[in-house]
Amino acid sequence: MVAVQDEPGDLHLAGEVGAFLCLIPLWILLAKLHGLYDQDAERTDHSALDDITGVFNVVTIGTWLIFLISQAGDAVNPSLQRVIFFWLFAIVIMPLARVIARALCRRSLAYVQNTVVVGTGPVARHVARKILAHPESGLNLVGFVDRSPASTNDVLGDVPILGSPDQLRELVHALDLERVIVGFSDDGPENTLTLVRGLRDLDVQIDIVPRLYEALGTNSTVHMIGGMPLVGLPPIRLSPSSRLLKRAFDIVGATLGLIFLMPLFAALSIAIKLDSPGPVFFRQLRRGERETTFRIYKFRSMDVDAETRKGDLAHLSMHADDDPRMFKIPNDPRGTRVGGFLRRTSLDELPQLINVLKGEMSLVGPRPLILEEDEYVLDWARKRLEIRPGITGIWQVLGRSDIPFGEMTQLDYLYVTSWSLKEDIRLILLTLPALLRQRKAF
Repeated sequence: MVAVQDEPGDLHLAGEVGAFLCLIPLWILLAKLHGLYDQDAERTDHSALDDITGVFNVVTIGTWLIFLISQAGDAVNPSLQRVIFFWLFAIVIMPLARVIARALCRRSLAYVQNTVVVGTGPVARHVARKILAHPESGLNLVGFVDRSPASTNDVLGDVPILGSPDQLRELVHALDLERVIVGFSDDGPENTLTLVRGLRDLDVQIDIVPRLYEALGTNSTVHMIGGMPLVGLPPIRLSPSSRLLKRAFDIVGATLGLIFLMPLFAALSIAIKLDSPGPVFFRQLRRGERETTFRIYKFRSMDVDAETRKGDLAHLSMHADDDPRMFKIPNDPRGTRVGGFLRRTSLDELPQLINVLKGEMSLVGPRPLILEEDEYVLDWARKRLEIRPGITGIWQVLGRSDIPFGEMTQLDYLYVTSWSLKEDIRLILLTLPALLRQRKAF
């Protein structure tokens, strides 16, 4: 009797599964239309976070399209509750599956793209340094190509100059090149344009460093006028509503963070007190929004007399010779045992959630500078003070102490001039994997 009752349900479920399998080509087509299969090969910075909007659209359109089709016939008729459950489940499981698949693929040598940089000038060398500093981008810098090469040995070690642009087609085949990055060279725009056009029939990704790239942010767009491409920089939109939205996001995030991290705060406080004499928290004057000042909260990671000893240790700074604006000492003798761990993991920054609640900082924003460093920020770069400094930001995600001072202020300027809540959420989600990479934090 029970078997007879279950049989129709089993057939109904089998019919739903069969209908889903038959509609897999539709899902693949939707994913293709949303660019979910192409971006990894084209963009070195593509991550699962960039897929979220596309995955949401694909799942939503596909699920409810199937539901509408099922309502038009009698063969398959899933309940609304089951459709909603499948929709929510797919929205969660698909991004997670793509994260796992992408992580596995990026461990493979097949993921790494052999790359050559056209040019050997300052911009080309800057691109090459970025490639070498970010192996997670999956680029293997094979060498440079330039007709009149400058010396690169002083900054790039053993990276060779492979030849002139005329030889690039042969080099693509001989070295199995998969990406060509065109920097600024002395070859002239006409020759460079001919070079790019001559590579388009090869199976190679071409990246072009745009002029005025220092001014381009995440909200830059490419549009056309009469077939001519223009890069658009929209006006700064720090409207009252945007500020209110950012502040509300900060309050909610900081409150939840302090509540859930309370046990960790207690454990770290005990460890600091047992490790060395002195207070748990360290407070330091920093430059805040619109030229204000505030005292930042951090877990103490150094001896209590660390500030008074700073002048005596200036010669140990890793930037003493090349950039006196930054004071960073590897293996700082003022640090405590627990402090070294706190700095490597950035746990010393957690008390800044208090600064966020007080309205002195934001969850995401420009780097909070001490007053001595802030004196070196001049002219257009002071636009970075239009937004509260942040616990994290582009500088945190890209490398913290690895980022030169001038580039850090430029990144902060781009963040302020192209702010969006979506970018704040993206940077927060990228902060954890950035910290797990264990970069320098002095």
